[in-house]
Amino acid sequence: MTVLVSVKINDGVVMAADSASSFESGMVYQNADKIVNLMEGLPIGAMATGAGGIGNESIDTLTKDLRRRFSGADAKHPDWALDPVTYTLRDVAIRLRSFLFEEKGKAYSGSVWTRVRICGYSAGRPLAEVWEVLLMGSDSPAPTQVQGEQEFGIRWDGEYEALSRLIFGLGTKFEEAAAKGGLSREQAADVRRSSRPSFLSSCLWKPCRSKTPSILRFLVEATINFVKFSVARPKTVGGPIGIAAITKHEGFRWFQRPRELARQI
Repeated sequence: MTVLVSVKINDGVVMAADSASSFESGMVYQNADKIVNLMEGLPIGAMATGAGGIGNESIDTLTKDLRRRFSGADAKHPDWALDPVTYTLRDVAIRLRSFLFEEKGKAYSGSVWTRVRICGYSAGRPLAEVWEVLLMGSDSPAPTQVQGEQEFGIRWDGEYEALSRLIFGLGTKFEEAAAKGGLSREQAADVRRSSRPSFLSSCLWKPCRSKTPSILRFLVEATINFVKFSVARPKTVGGPIGIAAITKHEGFRWFQRPRELARQI
């Protein structure tokens, strides 16, 4: 588990994540790079939640292996090199799924549950997009576009509860609790849908590139502390926070790199 938060604004996408990574053995490490620039020099980034790796290979290492292919540095896969003039984010998502699921996941005897969010710009396009790739055990559906060029706003994944309560005003188990109180599931769902706009409007902020990294830092810190002080939740969210922004002209840029913070600690 982890917490991923991204905000798509007119100027690009800002991404934030914790650095805790959990493996099948039950071990939790606090030094994972969950945000990766998928191609140095191009405005493309990715971040992952779920399983910390496939077999003995971490998701961090695997995405960097994929970066070598995209850059043309892998002589065994020259056709994977991205053309800076013609590539699309959809193509990047398809290749990422092929690498992680078709090549790595199917060769692994265990079960992998991972979500990868791909943010950035297709070549020559004016606005950013957000795509997702899911590895769901023995299945992996085609990549999906979760935010097109004309869609903006916040998305979060991994540990949902803290931010669902903060932003939407209701926890993830609201329908279950409401049903115990006498409402039907349909009535509870209607309450959630009707109340969401008013809660959401009170949490909206002006989409300003200079303020968005600080807001995302707050949201990730809120989730880390929610998990830290929760009695029942496993402590699989934590460690230094990574924050990066992707813009059309500046490309991928770090605001806060978790490994640099870890050295200071």
